[in-house]
Amino acid sequence: MQTNELIAALDAEISRLQQAKALLSGATVKRAGTVTTNATVKRVLSPEARARIAAAQKARWAKVRKAAK
Repeated sequence: MQTNELIAALDAEISRLQQAKALLSGATVKRAGTVTTNATVKRVLSPEARARIAAAQKARWAKVRKAAK
């Protein structure tokens, strides 16, 4: 096997391993072999925060309904 062939085979293997690693870690691999993370973090609200938001929305809708009368 020639040196150039060996280097090409190693580059192909490195690219394949980077893609596998990216799939396992939740990142995406661009064609050039660069890895960008694509991890989306789900935002979680506390029950108290949800209650405050719901109360505020109900108050807004009540104001709209009152103005429509």
